[in-house]
Amino acid sequence: MNLFGTIRAPRELVFGSGQRHSLGRMAAKLGSRALVVTDERLAGDADFRAMTAQLEGAGIVVRIDASTLPDVPVASAVASAEAARDFAPDLVIGVGGGSCLDMAKCVAVLLTHGGRPQDYYGEHLVPGPVMPLLAIPTTAGTGSEVTPVAVLSDDERTLKVGISSPYLVPTAAICDPDLTVSCPPGLTAIAGADALTHAIEAFTAIRRDPVPEIAQDRVFVGKNGFSDHFALRAIALLWEGLERACQDGGDMEAREKVMMGATLAGLAFGVAGTAAAHAIQYPVGALTHTAHGAGVACLMPYVMQWNAPAIGPELAEMASVMGLQNADAVIPAVADLFARIGIPKTLAELGLAEDRLDWVAEQSCGIARLIQNNPRPLPASDMSRLVASAFSGDRTALT
Repeated sequence: MNLFGTIRAPRELVFGSGQRHSLGRMAAKLGSRALVVTDERLAGDADFRAMTAQLEGAGIVVRIDASTLPDVPVASAVASAEAARDFAPDLVIGVGGGSCLDMAKCVAVLLTHGGRPQDYYGEHLVPGPVMPLLAIPTTAGTGSEVTPVAVLSDDERTLKVGISSPYLVPTAAICDPDLTVSCPPGLTAIAGADALTHAIEAFTAIRRDPVPEIAQDRVFVGKNGFSDHFALRAIALLWEGLERACQDGGDMEAREKVMMGATLAGLAFGVAGTAAAHAIQYPVGALTHTAHGAGVACLMPYVMQWNAPAIGPELAEMASVMGLQNADAVIPAVADLFARIGIPKTLAELGLAEDRLDWVAEQSCGIARLIQNNPRPLPASDMSRLVASAFSGDRTALT
């Protein structure tokens, strides 16, 4: 076997309870004028105010941009970058959930390179390094604090769009599980289910021939030796902690496991990529306006069932770290966990209309970068069968 691996990560990644208190010293190494990107709710939070006070105590000039909206509308990122130009920041700090971190990434790109977000849609279109970027997640889900991706909503397009570039990996990140304690059970469930889906899709992604320069030509190279390490550990941590964190938000051991699992899942899919569950969720989310994490988690058991003939060894490894008897127990166990924490079981429960199934299947097939990352091919007829099964709730139709 040709053992191949690649990983992209922040220059400095610090994890642990109370580590947010290191922000001032960490930021002072990166810049002296910080644009702090967050949302309106967090801007009034006591922990957030303490962090900005730290920055000022370290001699950093601070401007707060609390304009982040869910799913980051393109126009809002443009407006934020324009509003910040007179401040001339030399450091962007994102504090919040995935939308806040993605907003910070996009603003950093626009402040550094100019242009419009549309200029950078796709892979490897950011022309060079962006100004220093520091990420502090307050939810445990997207892994955006370590990934090369920013996802935006473009009113001119039906589906969400993404900017994917190694230059978007934050320079530094602080992951403090204390910041997730205020997340309500529903948000904890959706974010954690998103993270588990990231880990599973990274671990079961296609394994490509590691030709020289594959990591230079592709942002997402498929599963590899390094991504497998992070993905499998993420699966173990999330399996141990997610349900507990949903049941008792004050269970700090569970919170730590879920947040570390989400970050490790980000490190895994940041190079391996995601696959069919994410491809199908894009059109489903556009039609149902439901949370991304709920959509990908709803789809994950069906996608795993379809992929089962191609991922036998991976299912066996998952069974081992999940404490299950054998590989056959994995898919039902994942489906049962998601159901217990409140993830919808079918696309019908998500609110998808039955007469839109063909459109969803067609649009999903068109998201080539994700479908090509799936370990088992999904031609149009099989995609229609998969989407129909996820709508009806019948996984046996995919065996």
